[in-house]
Order: sequence, then structure tokens, then C-alpha cells
Amino acid sequence: MNNEKEKIAIIGGGVSGLVAALVLENHGFSPLLYEKTERVGGRVKTDIMDGYQLDHGFQVLLDTYPMAQKYLDYEALDLAKFLPGACIFKNGNKKVIGDPLRNLSLLIPTLTSGIGILSDKFHILKLNTELKKKSISDIFDEPEISTLEYLRNRGFSTEIITDFFKPFFTGIFLETKLETSSRMFEFVYKMFGTGHATLPTAGIGAIPNQLASKLKRTKIHFNATLKNCEDGKLNFTDGTTKHADYIILATESSDFLKNMRNQEVNWKSCQTLYFTVPRNEDNRPLIGLVPNEKSLINNIFFHKTLPTEKSGPDELLSVTVIKSHNLSESELITQVKKELDEECAIKELKYLKTYYINKALPKLESVAGDISPSETRLTDTVFLAGDYLLNGSLNAAMLSGEKAALGIIDVINGNVINK
Repeated sequence: MNNEKEKIAIIGGGVSGLVAALVLENHGFSPLLYEKTERVGGRVKTDIMDGYQLDHGFQVLLDTYPMAQKYLDYEALDLAKFLPGACIFKNGNKKVIGDPLRNLSLLIPTLTSGIGILSDKFHILKLNTELKKKSISDIFDEPEISTLEYLRNRGFSTEIITDFFKPFFTGIFLETKLETSSRMFEFVYKMFGTGHATLPTAGIGAIPNQLASKLKRTKIHFNATLKNCEDGKLNFTDGTTKHADYIILATESSDFLKNMRNQEVNWKSCQTLYFTVPRNEDNRPLIGLVPNEKSLINNIFFHKTLPTEKSGPDELLSVTVIKSHNLSESELITQVKKELDEECAIKELKYLKTYYINKALPKLESVAGDISPSETRLTDTVFLAGDYLLNGSLNAAMLSGEKAALGIIDVINGNVINK
């Protein structure tokens, strides 16, 4: 199939834009993709510094994401799996809890951890069982309450909410009060419970790199920053203008369209600091949680507990900060080092880099699990893609890109009536 007569432009070389390009190619189109930076990835990137792989923020791929299974080659990514559990640093002690039904080595540590009460273990088992049977579509059809209210309604103790659920899901939702929709909690919990948290051995940036490598007919223009678009015209900050029959805005659209100026997306932010340390006595790939509400640190991870393509001589440690603060970078580094010593007994730190991620996740009052191709259509010629249309996840980013591309294809094929 060859559909060369239609000129389709995609703005944004993140995961949404790349999937949109793949879908269009699969239907015979040759889209033009404009990316404002020097490489693909958007919020999903990996840098190499001093021989270490530094992801732009601590990120994982949940291997049961349906869209990831559809568009990614897991074998080629060489996914490394986390253990289904966490280390909790509390009162100067480290406790390990996890799912012993999926990894027997976590049985004794979980039973002797002292985290939560006996009834919490039963509530977790019941939740696991229910969500494994529950479909994703049913999850997103449920009424929405806050995750915190959801956990309380299910009978979980204040202790396990404070010591486990809050720090663990704060690291996922990037907000400290568990205000995120209960739909999102059930979806993420199901993904964790039915699969694994993973990382490509080349870092999280291997995901968009693989998607880009699959593109054969798409022409990618890097360092191309869009100023605005109107009536099929793309005006770039360097003064050039391009024309397109159809446009997919695979980035926040309010910056480029007059009729979207009052519909800006609100974003959650975080900072991730990277350090090296001479050694790590525990080689289990477990996320470390700091439940102390006075601490800036939310979670930590020793990256050499997983195989990595590139690795410096020492242990690489990432530290995620989600709480708001007014510290300068030097003050932040000092405070984080102090807390790593006091909360986690981690010393001899050598600072590498801080990532300030101002647009880490969209802040959404309500979340959805799917969208129709026609719902991505903003005007006769402009379509939208991005996780902000659904929910803050890699799965949603891919899904929205697919549906935007299918929306254009439907219009071109005459399957929908023009607005």
C-alpha cells in the first residue's frame, strides 16, 4: 500500500509520536516527524556520564502493559526484572517486604518485617486475587475516589499505608497525598501483580530508540521547535514554515493552538539525583522506600543490582525527590546526602548529576483507559496524542499515539464525516 499523496506531520518525537509514525507507516504513509531536541524519547531518555547510564528520572517498564507488548520487542530490549517487593528504611533499620507467591525468597523477610499488621497480609492477598481477575476496561469503568480513600475503605491499617503504600505509590504517581484516582491505583497494581517492573539493559531510553529504529518511511527532523500551527501551516521558531494536510500534536497542544490556550495541562514534577558509592552489600534488585514524612527522599535504587549495558567501576545510586522545596541544587545535594546517611546508612557518596523534571507526569482529575480514534481529533486536520489524554503511563502514551494515527487514517479513508 502506498499513500504518498497525503502529507502528515507529527510534532514530538516521544513515545506517542513514534507509535503514531509506526501506525501510519503500517498503513502506507510516510509521515514527517518534528522533534525539538537532538534525539527521540521525550520524557523517556538515558544519558551516559562517566560510563554510567543515567535515566531522566527513575523509570520502569511494566512488562504487562498491553501496548508495550504490542509495539516493543522485549527480547531485543533485554529486559532486566526487579524483584516483586521493596526495601523499607525505617528508624535506622532496613526491612524487606514483597510477594512470596511470586518469589519464595521474599517469604521469610516479609513475615518477619514487622511492616503492617496481620490483617494487612490478608487484605493484600485479597486485593491481588481480585485484580488479577479484573479486566482493564472494568477497572477504568469503576467510580473514582482517591487512592488513599480506596485503601482505607479496603481496611488497610494506617501503618502499612504510611510505611508502604504511600512511599511506593508516591514514587509512581509523583504526589505525596495519594490523591490520584483509584482507577489508576488498580491499573498499576494489576500491572505489578501480573507481571514485572523491568528496565532495558541499555536504560529506559532504549524504548524510544527501538521504536525509532523500526521506522523506515518516516523522515525525522531534529532541533525543530514549533512556534504555532494554523490551517495546515507549521510555523517554527527558526522562521521556517511547513505545510501538512494533517497534523498530530504528540506533545502538549496548548502552546501551539489559539483555541487551546485556556486548556493547559497541569504537570507533576520531581528531581532525581545520581551518586556513586564504593559498595552495596545487598545485591537484590529492590526499590528502597523512605516512609519518614519529614524526609525529602522518597525512593532510592542501586542500579547495579540489575544488569546494565554500560556500568562504571562503582555502584550507581539514584535518589528520587517528589516533595516541593525551595532548596538550591547545592542545598538539595547536601540534604539528600544527610538523609541517605541518617535514613539508609549510606555513606561515601560521590555526586554525579541532578535531573529536574518539571513535566514528569500529567496531573489529571480523572483518568481513562481507552480513547476512540475520533476523540483524538481537535479540528478538521489536527489530532492530539499524549498520555495526558488518558492517564500518566507509558501504556497511555502508546495508546494515544496509535489512536491519533488511526483517526487520521479513518478521515482519509472516508470512514468519518469531516467536522
